[in-house]
Order: sequence, then C-alpha cells, then structure tokens
Amino acid sequence: MNRRNALAVFALALSAPALAGDHAPPVKSYQFGVVAKSQSNPVFIAARTGAMDAAKDLEKKHGVQIRINWQTPTNEDAQLQAQFIEQLAGLGVDGITVSCSDANVLTSAIDAAVAKGVTVVTFDSDAPRSRRMAYYGVNDEECGRKLMQELAKAMGDKGGKVAVLAGNQNAPNLQLRVKGVRDEIEKLRDKGFTLKDVYYHKETAADAAARVQQVQAADPEIAGWAMVGGWPLFTQNALDGVYDKAKIVAVDALTEQIKYVQAGQVQTLIVQDCYGWGYKTVEMLFNKAHLGEEPRRVINTFELKTVTKDNASEYIDLWKKWLGEGDKKDAPSPSAPKPAGK
Repeated sequence: MNRRNALAVFALALSAPALAGDHAPPVKSYQFGVVAKSQSNPVFIAARTGAMDAAKDLEKKHGVQIRINWQTPTNEDAQLQAQFIEQLAGLGVDGITVSCSDANVLTSAIDAAVAKGVTVVTFDSDAPRSRRMAYYGVNDEECGRKLMQELAKAMGDKGGKVAVLAGNQNAPNLQLRVKGVRDEIEKLRDKGFTLKDVYYHKETAADAAARVQQVQAADPEIAGWAMVGGWPLFTQNALDGVYDKAKIVAVDALTEQIKYVQAGQVQTLIVQDCYGWGYKTVEMLFNKAHLGEEPRRVINTFELKTVTKDNASEYIDLWKKWLGEGDKKDAPSPSAPKPAGK
C-alpha cells in the first residue's frame, strides 16, 4: 500500500465513528397526560410531583425522554376534564392518567381516547365502567369503614350522633367512602352510634368549614364528624365552635391538616398515597408503552395509614417532599413513616 492509499484508509477510519453517530437511532420519547380533579387542592399537586419524578427516574433508567402534559382544571369541572382528555388523545399522547370528578361524564371521554389507541389509567377516583386499563388509589369503602372505626375509638366507643362531611355528591370515590361510613355505623348501632346526616358542599376550604360550623351550631349534640375528605382543614379556625363539642377524623394528611392534629382539634387523619397517584400511574403508562406490560391487577390499592399526635411530625416532613418543598429524590410512599415507638 503506497503512502497516499494509507493516508486515505487512515482518514476513513477516523471518520467512521462520526458517520456511525450520524446514523445512531434517535432517543425514544413519550408523552403522558395527567388530568387531576383540580389545581386548587394540594393533594393533586403532590400527584403532579409524583408524575414528574417518575418521568425523571424512568428517563435515567431506560435512556428515553418523557414529557408530562399536566392538564387540570383550576377548580373541579368534569366537563373540562373530558375536554382535556379529548385534546390529549387528539395530540396522540402515549397515555393519560385521570382522577375522575364524575365517572358518568368521563367514561365516554375515556372510552373515546382508548378507541384512538391511547392507554388510560385512573387514580384517586375511578371510572370502573370505562375501558381504562387500571386504577391506583385507596379502596374507598375500606377507607370509609376505617374512618368510622377511628372516629368510634376517638369517641371512646360510647356512642353518639355522627355527621358526615362528603364534598362533591357526584364523585364516585367519595360516595363509596360515605357507604363505608354508613356500613360501619350500622355495625356500631348497638353501641349507640347514629347517623345525623351526610352533608355535601363545594370542595373549597371556606365552603367546607362554613358547612361544618353551620351544622354543628344547628345541632350541638353532634358528637363526631367523619370527614371523607379534609377540605375544611386547609384554612385557619375552620373548627371554631366544633372541636370543643365533637371528635373529628378526616381523610388526607397535608401539613395544614396535620397542624389541627398537633393542636388537639382533630384526633386522627387517614393518609393517602397522593404522591403515588402520579408516580405509580405514570409507571403503569410507561410500562405499557415502552415494554408492552400491563399491571397484574386492574385495581391497585395501598395500605391505609393514620396520623396522630405521635407521628405527626414525620408526615409533615413527608409532605414537604411531596409538594416539592424539600428533597424529592427519595420521596417515599406513606408506608415509610412508622408510628412512634414502633
């Protein structure tokens, strides 16, 4: 080989990596839509944090790109949620995860998205008659039963008149929780527990607090409140005129709500995996889109935990991570904090 040919071969060898790079396969990318109930409720901000963290973790693990498309009404609006699902499906996203404000309204929107080839999962509030692939959240009837069990314990198992704060009457998850409370009260009837009534309201802190105070003032003999959502506890002085007359147990345990426990105005809070609503369902959608894998179960639930004065500070730290106020890298599920002394 003469000198000229040798140099040509050498130049070709040097250019080979660059040529190979020019033809390297593009990084695979995915887009998942997240449609929560409302941006005004912090539990769904935790779900958004979970979804974003799942995307980052999956990108690192699989060498892909993932975009989270957050489409959530400012306040609850099932019709607007349905529009968001339709728009996301029209964009050709790889999957949608949704918390249903009204299953009757959203079932057709979910089914239409699935018909277009878009995988849909639900979290927090299901649409069980839809074609969604899976659900992640609490077992709502079990949650209602647990709520009433904790309230009975707080009331000393001595019986009394119980009121139920129930939020949106059309939300299927809340209706199931109310059913669980009713069923448990029926079991406790021989101990003297009775149901005063179920009270629905607009799901804002101000409306919920006003409802509780009005009902309690009208009937001071109410001895316990089973709140299937912790709406009033997002505002200050929500329980004035109530906490000194009745025991209170509520679902959800955000920082503002936990302060009521620390102050002794609320006895127990039931914890939901709000961070996991986003994290787990984005994982489900990715596994379906990238790996072709579906969850082993359609209904995926988590163990219910409780917050009391004994472990309140642990959950405040957890919520700082869930809301992006602390280091989210190792944000755990609610199974991580252990009650004091255990």
